[in-house]
Amino acid sequence: MGVDDIRDVPAEQYWDRLKSMMGTDGLMTYRYLGKTVNTLDDPDTMRIRRDMRNAAGGIAAAPLAIAAPETGGFTDVEAVPAPVTYSLHILDGGADVEMIRVHRSTVRAGRSMGFGEARIVDAADDDRVIALCSGSGISVGKAPPGFQPIDPAEEIPDTPALPPLHEAFGAYRRSDGHWALPELDPKLASTSASLHLGPVHVAFEVAATELAAERAGTDQVQVEDWTVMFVAPGKIGPFVVSGETFAGHGDRVGCHLTLRDEGSGDRVVSWGAAVFRPAHSGMG
Repeated sequence: MGVDDIRDVPAEQYWDRLKSMMGTDGLMTYRYLGKTVNTLDDPDTMRIRRDMRNAAGGIAAAPLAIAAPETGGFTDVEAVPAPVTYSLHILDGGADVEMIRVHRSTVRAGRSMGFGEARIVDAADDDRVIALCSGSGISVGKAPPGFQPIDPAEEIPDTPALPPLHEAFGAYRRSDGHWALPELDPKLASTSASLHLGPVHVAFEVAATELAAERAGTDQVQVEDWTVMFVAPGKIGPFVVSGETFAGHGDRVGCHLTLRDEGSGDRVVSWGAAVFRPAHSGMG
């Protein structure tokens, strides 16, 4: 199935096409995780399922980054947004948190580039801060007037039958040992016909967690800091992850990650860094 670019759609068809792109046959990122998106609801909420947690029971980085993508304050209401940088700092592993709420604000929004930040809290206790995040993004196009909210996706039950998150997003281990995402299709594509931020976070996290666990000698690790730079649009795929680890002071482990578009001459499309610690060393 081909991937469409919303910028090529006539204005009178724009909002219907956006709904289709975000619907059951389109981008899976937000609807699969159950995040409210393109509605008039503010702040956003997202229920935390077992497939959004790491082996130690803490909330994983990718679901938090998807809950609060922070693309510079641009939204589908007025623009075609694209992320540039993203930074997430996890303060609380949230082992007992059932739902999160996102409080966001725009730091500065220019004509084509913006900067935003957000505070992710326990939906049952607004004073319990789970993570802080910030990001920058650009507007690659303007949306026509007449915004139409999108109905929330049907909630996916939290059951033991849920596959690991990376498996649901199609990430797989290649014969050469690298993790990869398949060729671009509507389930992985943004409205500007490039690899969406959601699959990038998911693929990076499965690779980074594995690398950190190997370095730490245990799979009971919790990510603390998570940074991703969206260097270039991912247009073809498959998209291949490479990474390396570094031993930090004490029990911290650092990772560098690179995502390349193999179908576009191995062009780097995203770069990331993460810091992990053993789960027993104190984060709630």
